[in-house]
This record gives sequence, structure tokens and C-alpha cells, in this order.
Amino acid sequence: MSKHTSRAQPAPALMQARLRRRWGGAALAAAFSLFALSIAWHESHAPSQQSTDELPITQARADDAAQSPDAMLAGPAANGDLVKRGEYLTRAADCAACHTADKSRPFAGGLPISTPFGTIVTPNITPDPDTGIGQWTDVDFLRAMHEGIGKSGERLYPAFPYTAYTRVTDRDVLAIRAYLNTLTPVHYTPPANSLKFPFNQRWLMVFWNMFNFDEGRFVPDPKQSAEWNRGAYLVEGLAHCEECHTPRNFMQGLKSSARFSGAVQAGWHAFNITPDKTSGVGDWRRDELVSYLSTGAAPGRANAAGPMGEVVANSTQYLTPVDLRSIVVYLRSVPPVSGGETRPRHQWGNPAGDVTALRGTTITGVNGAQLFVANCASCHNWTGEGVGASAPGAYPSLIHNSTVGANDANNLAMVILHGVSRTTAQADVLMPAFGGHLDDEQVAAITNYVTKQFGNPQATITAGQVGKLRTLQ
Repeated sequence: MSKHTSRAQPAPALMQARLRRRWGGAALAAAFSLFALSIAWHESHAPSQQSTDELPITQARADDAAQSPDAMLAGPAANGDLVKRGEYLTRAADCAACHTADKSRPFAGGLPISTPFGTIVTPNITPDPDTGIGQWTDVDFLRAMHEGIGKSGERLYPAFPYTAYTRVTDRDVLAIRAYLNTLTPVHYTPPANSLKFPFNQRWLMVFWNMFNFDEGRFVPDPKQSAEWNRGAYLVEGLAHCEECHTPRNFMQGLKSSARFSGAVQAGWHAFNITPDKTSGVGDWRRDELVSYLSTGAAPGRANAAGPMGEVVANSTQYLTPVDLRSIVVYLRSVPPVSGGETRPRHQWGNPAGDVTALRGTTITGVNGAQLFVANCASCHNWTGEGVGASAPGAYPSLIHNSTVGANDANNLAMVILHGVSRTTAQADVLMPAFGGHLDDEQVAAITNYVTKQFGNPQATITAGQVGKLRTLQ
């Protein structure tokens, strides 16, 4: 028998042991690889702890005192500073505007928001553990603000402007969270959304986000000043100005090619705020823009009403002079967009003398001049020149007024229907709503008289259009 044929062969038991060792090693390597991949995935999707959070130009504060991250978590006094800063940032973001339907239940939600796809009702964001966000973790809150994903992994609708809040730093988001934690918990479950199929399928937001959402924090532009960067951070992020002032595409995403050029929201026209000198605010002085944001009034230019009046009352009047100036600096730098107007909105109008022509005249039918004298002249003067000049509580002139000189009459009709209620540190401005005792034809008649006499005569409205505006939320 040869040497080759006499060599001992491995026993079956030994071969099985070797196979077990090999498979065990392979399994261990695979498990380690999966563990490493899991860590890498979580690291890439976890909230960044540094990034731009430490950059001073991205920190909106209630005062000029710099607070280090360590100091803000050091003890009760530091936590008080964090809450105070969070309150300021919450005002800058104007969270109360959408999350307060009933003033007796602040931040408890329930406000219906009309969209082309149905009605979305805002949620409760008080710290109530059952109906609010009391059981949310900081990670949950960050994910909602930055990615538009709720606590249970559900996709949020962009009526909540996470498309803007994604730019807000982790540090500022957590400060807002700290402030919301101090609110009185309100046990209240808002009504459910009322959306048509298939828009009630939240998972479809994955595809909407692909075309309309870029997740990521604000990155300062080193070529710009600290003031410009601060303004950009506020306008593009916390203040989410584009959500109202930028037109939308067919998917209701923002048209990036027409940023800040104006849009209609629930019947109200949010005007062009680009630096175009005719269609926008290009010929406004800086102090006029600051005054408008802080008081709601810029005599000879505009007076805030409707949603913008609420923004001033709830949000921008509380911003520091530094932040207001920064917002103006940034807005003056965006590309101007022409809206086709032939002259600025505030340059229209002349005093009227129609009241003398009404004396001894028999009025038949609905007469705009008569209705104006009966309902409006006691405050705005029968000449339309207002009462009180530029005093904080003045009854504004209808001449050289952006609302009256606009190329559509929507905002004027909405003001007549719903009135004005704007409370600031300077004045408590109140105009009664006439929608309760004037019908659609009468509101249209007053609107058309005012635009013809004091504003843009090409801006007219019909009774049918007034009726549609009356139904909007």
C-alpha cells in the first residue's frame, strides 16, 4: 500500500467542528458588520450636536448677553435663561398664531387651516401628556421640527412649516421645547383633519418632500455680514416669511423662482416684499419697514391687517431692534420681482368731495358713496384722509394706502368683512367688522367706491366674490 493511500483521513466529528468554527466566525463577523452599519446609520440620522449651533450669528436672543451652552444647562438660573430665550424664539416663530384657536386655551391647537386639498386642524402643543406633547422626547421634537415626522413616525403636513424650521439650529429648537414645557397643560383633543383621498394618506408626503423639501440647518454665508446672516436665519427659518409671501406650485410647494413676490392665503393677499421699487418695498426706507414690523403701521405706506396684523401683534413687535434691522437688511438683498404694477400701491388716491353731492339726493339701490359716509366716514373722514395723522392710534388715511392701492380688492373687502384688531405696545387698533350687518352687495359697493376714489380704480370686486371671501377660514 502506498504512502498516499495510507495517509489518515480527518474524522467526521473533526470536520464538523472545523465547519462550526468557520460558520461561527462568519456569523460573528456578519453581526459585527450589522452592528457597525447600525451605528453609522444612527449617527448619520441623529441630530447634530454641534454643526452651526455654536455660531453666534445664528443665535436669536431676547437680549445681547451671550450664553454658553454649558452655562445654559448649569442650574435653575441658567434654565430660566433657556426658557426666556425659548419664549423669545417661540414668538419669533409665531407658534401661537396657528396653535391657538381659543385664547382661553393657548397653544392647545384646534385652528382649521384651509388648503386646496381639504382642512388641516392644528394640534395641541401644550405639555399635556395625553393630548399634547408632554410625552415627546427632545429627539421627537427635533425630528418634527427638522424633518416633518411626528412622534409615532407619521408624516406631518407642510401646513406646519417644517420646510422652514428645518433651518433652525438644534440649540434654538431645544430652547423652544424648554419654553413649551413650562406652559400650562391643556387637556384638549382638536378635531380631526378633513382631507380628501388620497391626500389623507400621510405616507404620500414622502413623494411631496422629494420635490419640495430640502432638510438641513442654516449655513451662514461667509461673504455676507453677521447682520445679513442673522436676517437670513430669521426670515428663512424661524419667521418662515416665505410660507405666506411666496407663490406655490401645483403641488403647493414654494416656487423658488418667485421668492417673496406675493401670494394669496385664505383670501388675503400677502404682498410682494422683494426690493422691486414698483411692485415690492424697494422704495420704502429702512425705518419705515422696521416701524411696520414693530407697530403694524407705516404712515403713508401701509397698515397691517388680517394675518399680517396678527403676525405683528403676536410676533414681530417683540423682536429686538437688532433682529428687526437684520430682517430688513436681508429682505433688501433678495432678487427683486416685478408683479406688473404700473405704480407703487401707496402712491394712489386723492381726497373725495362726494359728500356734498349726496345732500338732497334721493338714493336708489345700493350706493357705495352713501354706504361709505354712513359706515366709514366717522373714522376715516368723508374725504378719506383719516383722523389723527401719524399718531399710533390714528384712524389711517385711505389715500396713499397699500391696501386700497393694490391691484386686487381682496384685502380691502376682507378688512370690511372682518375688521382689524391689532394690539401692540404703541396702540390698541380696532376697526369693527361689518360683515354681520352688510350683505355681499353692500360690501362690494363700499369696496369699489373706496378703490375708485382713494386707490387703484382698476381693482374691483363683485358681490359673488365677496360671498366667497366671506366663507374662507
